[in-house]
Amino acid sequence: MKNFFESINQLLSKIPDDVIALVARIAVGMVFWRSAQTKIDGGTILGQKWQFFNVSDSAYALFEYEYELPIIPSDIAAPLATYGEFFLGGAIILGILTRLSALGLLVMTAVIQFLVYPDAWPTHILWLVPLLYLIKHGGGKISVDSLIK
Repeated sequence: MKNFFESINQLLSKIPDDVIALVARIAVGMVFWRSAQTKIDGGTILGQKWQFFNVSDSAYALFEYEYELPIIPSDIAAPLATYGEFFLGGAIILGILTRLSALGLLVMTAVIQFLVYPDAWPTHILWLVPLLYLIKHGGGKISVDSLIK
């Protein structure tokens, strides 16, 4: 039985770090990308909204009445969050400036956790893990960062 578990451990330890980085980028990046998609009005290309500058009225209302950030006025917070989710989420997925993008999303996650939904820590900790991994290890070989190097 011991040999069986050792062979499983050896097999699983061969998962390449670059694959883990890719999966981490897609997993956490899609959370923010999809959130940005709900805040943008306009036409779609390939099923995605690209008019990041066209923040919807419902997004402004969400920031004014639901999120109620104590520090940043809702008319500033709505576009800032939308742009952050759009650009940082997209950058993480593609692996562009991965460490810096992950740090930006980590800050957004902290704001959400401490100022908006303090009881949602079980969800936010699931975002925290891949973000910390990407901050520490970068985007891996399957990324634009790697192509640029």
